[in-house]
Amino acid sequence: EIPQPNIIRRQELAKRLAVSTKTIDNWMAKRLIPYIQISPRFYLYEFDAVLAALKKHYGIEAAPRL
Repeated sequence: EIPQPNIIRRQELAKRLAVSTKTIDNWMAKRLIPYIQISPRFYLYEFDAVLAALKKHYGIEAAPRL
């Protein structure tokens, strides 16, 4: 079975990465993380893709909350 992508909302992404939602907004504005725009004010994120983008950009291991 093909694993399903882990699609989450901004609040959940911020919680998992232990950052504020404003930080998520800043990363989006700087195009550091990938996102899916559903409507003008609603975005979704694939957690694994965001984590990979942050690791690549910062060259470090991000430590997500479990």
